[in-house]
Amino acid sequence: MSSPDGEKKIRLQKFLAAAGVGSRRRCEELILKGLVCVDGEVINHAGAMVDPDHQKIEVEGDYLKKEPKRYYLLHKPAGYLCTSKDPAGRPLAIDLIDREHYRLFTVGRLDENSAGLLLVTNDGELANRLAHPRYEIARTYEVQVAGRPTPETLGSIRNGLWFSDGFFKVARVKQLNRRGNSTFLQVELHEGKNREVRRLFARVGHKVMHLQRVRFGPLNLGRLGLGKYRSLTKTEFDALMALLEKPVEGPEKKTASGAHRSAAKRKGRKTAKKRSSTSRTPRQSTRGASRSEEAPRGTKKKRGSVKSGGKRGAVKAGRKKAAFKSKPVNRKVKSKGKPPKGKPAAGKPKRNKRN
Repeated sequence: MSSPDGEKKIRLQKFLAAAGVGSRRRCEELILKGLVCVDGEVINHAGAMVDPDHQKIEVEGDYLKKEPKRYYLLHKPAGYLCTSKDPAGRPLAIDLIDREHYRLFTVGRLDENSAGLLLVTNDGELANRLAHPRYEIARTYEVQVAGRPTPETLGSIRNGLWFSDGFFKVARVKQLNRRGNSTFLQVELHEGKNREVRRLFARVGHKVMHLQRVRFGPLNLGRLGLGKYRSLTKTEFDALMALLEKPVEGPEKKTASGAHRSAAKRKGRKTAKKRSSTSRTPRQSTRGASRSEEAPRGTKKKRGSVKSGGKRGAVKAGRKKAAFKSKPVNRKVKSKGKPPKGKPAAGKPKRNKRN
């Protein structure tokens, strides 16, 4: 099945993205680096228009050919990887589909030990858009976990948990039934992070024994056999496209607004800090100022303070202080009444009687 074509000429980066080279931004980077050739000529500026039907387009020496778009629904078995190639030679999910020379890509990923519905296509641009978290496409899984999770445990998974690489949470979790010492659950996610379901249940002490994806957006696994695949129907394809055309406020916009709020907070903190620094007393903001300038209003000045500042004032203050210390202090003590016998009066030295 092919999607309807528009004009003959399209932007070069759009064609590269549709051919599965990468996202549009990645394709623009390749163009600007001079790694893309059209009819043998290096194109190093974005916005170039090409006709894939009549022009030869190469990326890093590999020839790209415009092909009709293909969309498949695959029932992936456990033990297969969702990648284009594996250096270790492990089996790939795309190898389960009979293909000639065209490239295929999986939309999102299922880890090696998971099974279930997988959308496979050669439309790289559509694959990138469907996998993007801003569209919040629902992914439904049937999960078997060890033990019997309590409602509180399921609530913590629903509310979300922090991991080293971000915040994980499920949109919905529902208990289906129990068998022996294991529990069957239905879990719905709106974002496919790396091993998200397995890591969430492992955190709360329930190991995932089996995981199968049964739904992706409007697509249902149904009775499709394990390891089998089929082409999407027109109804299914139109339902997928309708999801992408729906106006949504994605994480990018939310993140941007959050960034603006954070920037405003930082700016407010800086302004407050600046105001506090300008409203300091002269003692805090001026070094080497005289004591008379440092003393706040309404406080008594200490004895020996000097009005003039600087070294000269400090020397004078030191001299006066030294002179003040060197002078003897004569204190006259008034005696109250007559002193007791045998003791001299206060303030008078005791005289020795002459023999």
